[in-house]
Amino acid sequence: MTSTTALPSIRLISNRKEAMTGLHATHVLDRGFPLLHPRPEAGWLNDPNGIMFVDGRWHVFFQYNPGSARHEDIHWGHVSSPDLLAWEEHPVALAPRPGTTDGFGCWSGVGVVDQGRPAVVYSGARDRHGFSEVVVVHGSADAQDWSGERVVAASLPADERVTMVRDPFVFELGGRRWAIQGAGRSDVGGALLLCGVDDLDAWTEEGYLLTAEAPVVSELAPCEGWECPQLVRVGDDWVLLVSLWLDGQPHRGVAWVLGSMELDEATGRPVFSARRTGIIDEGSSFYAPQAVQSDGSDGQPERVLLWGWAQEIAPDGVRGRTQADTDDQGWSGMLTFPRELVVRGDEVELVPARELTGLRAEVVDAAELPDQAEVRLTGAGAASLALAGSDTQLIWRGELAEGDEVRILIDASIVEIHHTGHPAQTFRAYPADGERYAVRQDAGVRADAWSLALPTAGGVSASH
Repeated sequence: MTSTTALPSIRLISNRKEAMTGLHATHVLDRGFPLLHPRPEAGWLNDPNGIMFVDGRWHVFFQYNPGSARHEDIHWGHVSSPDLLAWEEHPVALAPRPGTTDGFGCWSGVGVVDQGRPAVVYSGARDRHGFSEVVVVHGSADAQDWSGERVVAASLPADERVTMVRDPFVFELGGRRWAIQGAGRSDVGGALLLCGVDDLDAWTEEGYLLTAEAPVVSELAPCEGWECPQLVRVGDDWVLLVSLWLDGQPHRGVAWVLGSMELDEATGRPVFSARRTGIIDEGSSFYAPQAVQSDGSDGQPERVLLWGWAQEIAPDGVRGRTQADTDDQGWSGMLTFPRELVVRGDEVELVPARELTGLRAEVVDAAELPDQAEVRLTGAGAASLALAGSDTQLIWRGELAEGDEVRILIDASIVEIHHTGHPAQTFRAYPADGERYAVRQDAGVRADAWSLALPTAGGVSASH
């Protein structure tokens, strides 16, 4: 749940079921609209939610306002894919119910499989004051029908120091199921509430897993609360992600905390011990990611997959969009490409999901890129990416050392950059008539580039 001040709608948009994502739209009038990142043709989109692999498909839900390009009236949108490349849009999964626990919105949460049945766990808010209850809904076996009973599994915490609570995340440790919720506390700022989840429909309060005053974690930027907490195991390590929230202020980034976790012998509760922290994505646009532990059911090795929200925020020096611009275009926000979360020594890094190489189509010139493209840089020296036209808008500049690799993934107005050994960077840029993406590099840097397109039935990408 990403909190901002709700604004009145000024443009209503019909949510036509036949209006598929940009992958399937018969026409796209806005050059900034993505063709390879799934999203509805219109409306507001923010946090990824409820990600799970069910019935042979990856299901990804997201915060969604079908009625306008404004952050209000939050539903759960829904897309799915068998391969993380070709996506199908489904009807809205969850909608607010006026006068009930989620009357102000169906906010962020996760997907789980409970006794063989898909279920989603989310924050239901009655009003705009920052407090929410945990709501659970069991779906159909194929994760398509979410019309079941909505059960309040956890009410507001008893601790009066809590100033905000939202965004449940469920994990397993020691043969039991647990959950954390992002929270803010009046004395320390960021905190993680801990709950026992032996029964998915009835949680028990178990105190705190972590607060911002803990060793190592205290190095994070001060904030009023931690949003969208994610807690996943990578090999022998545990990685915690928290989105740093200040009410009414620009988002302060997404932090990773690398550590270990064990059960306390006296209480039987999880104890997280942090050893290092950093920022997972240093771009201007990235916030509120969701990570999911993949057990290999999708035919790939066990891994942690992650999607983030790419906000409509361009870096300094790059032409952006105003609220009036997004109102006029009728859409705002998208999800990043899927990424894999890896641990290298004491560093946490995001790399493109291995499936994405399947989008590579024709070899192209890195100095004159199409709007859907990938560039792979190797060697040693400086390189940059810009929107080139009558003016040059510098999006990224980096320095490669021998052995480094940089992958730049472009889809219309989203740019995702992965440089080995560095935080990822997610940017937004909006090419206009007469402008093209262009990479420039020193003589010691090699640039390989491809257009990107969906694979055809025969397995070869089809160029747009």
